[in-house]
Amino acid sequence: MVRTNIITGLDIGSSDIKVLVVMQKDKNSAIDVLSKIKIPSFGVRRGVIIDIEKASDTIYTALNKAQEEIGQEINSVYVNINGSHLCSLSSRGMIAVSRADQKIGETDIERVLQSAQTIFLSSNKEILEIFPKEYIVDGEKGIKEPIGMEGGRLEAEVLILTGFSPYKKNLTQTILNANLQVSDIIPSVIASSSAVLLPKQKELGVAVLDIGSGTSELAIFEEDSLIHLAVFPIGSSNITNDIASGLQIDIETAERIKIEKGSCFLQKSNKKERIETKDGVLFFSQKTLSKIIEARILDIFEQTQKELKKISKQDSLPSGLVLTGGGAKLGGIVELAKKKLKLPCRLGKPLNFLGIDDDSSYSTVCGLVLHGIDAENSDPIIKEPGLWIKIKKIIKIFIP
Repeated sequence: MVRTNIITGLDIGSSDIKVLVVMQKDKNSAIDVLSKIKIPSFGVRRGVIIDIEKASDTIYTALNKAQEEIGQEINSVYVNINGSHLCSLSSRGMIAVSRADQKIGETDIERVLQSAQTIFLSSNKEILEIFPKEYIVDGEKGIKEPIGMEGGRLEAEVLILTGFSPYKKNLTQTILNANLQVSDIIPSVIASSSAVLLPKQKELGVAVLDIGSGTSELAIFEEDSLIHLAVFPIGSSNITNDIASGLQIDIETAERIKIEKGSCFLQKSNKKERIETKDGVLFFSQKTLSKIIEARILDIFEQTQKELKKISKQDSLPSGLVLTGGGAKLGGIVELAKKKLKLPCRLGKPLNFLGIDDDSSYSTVCGLVLHGIDAENSDPIIKEPGLWIKIKKIIKIFIP
């Protein structure tokens, strides 16, 4: 039987490619996971595609496995974009309301958001997405939904996400080479946030730190709006490299030790650990291992603290910090985050995904399919603010 309402998420990571295929019968029914595929990634470094051929071959292999499991062809995917080339900046747009009765309409929203995008960018950078933070009507701030209100002047405070154009083109071409269409491109940490956060947390104020293999990504929300985003070129693969160097072992063994024995907290005792390797039994100090891991995790938390200070949110996020991603599975990481950042902290795992809700490394791909479900369930007749801007962005995705 061919299912017509399947959604596919494709998470292109530095260490793994993940494909998640789900189906939802209607808006109120549970999400049914049809296929979950994870294979090693090739052609990707620190979140960006550096070898289109290798990356597309890997994606093609993963999609074939998913298609075999569900028994039908997959034509399009919701895919993530990542890398330290992503950066955010605040901007403001201002227009005069166009209607004679001064009632703000959808056209005015589109115009003011377009005005906010009038910024200088270098020739190889482009605007990937625009996130409205608030609207201002005749000087009155804090307005979230201005359509239908009366006013002469409309302003918009927005967060603009930019990226390096060649990297986005590489991503798009890679998907096309794997015989797929792109339904939408979504920043990894935005997808992760959708999977691990509750609406109340976004309203009160919360930060999400997604620790991946090649990068760590930070997104900060307040009053249900994204107010800051940053990507650091440090991830859990750096921890693996540090362990390999510190213990003078190969990368594969270092990765096993990190997963099986790794902890962020320095151990008081100098207990010896042992692990079986292809070359025999390896003995190492748990204290030395914890010291190596803690140093690198503290680097990530220091970068996080700098970004929080940039927007004066280092001590004013009621819902605290949510840690997610594969790197967040290290023992003691939540306690270390609380100690370093002086914020409430917890481990974020995908919500409402049966069989996946215990694995934070699947947060991004779960968030991608959630975006897909929202898009599929959206009524095209609904007057959504900035809808045309979103439509134009999606159309551009199909252009190689």
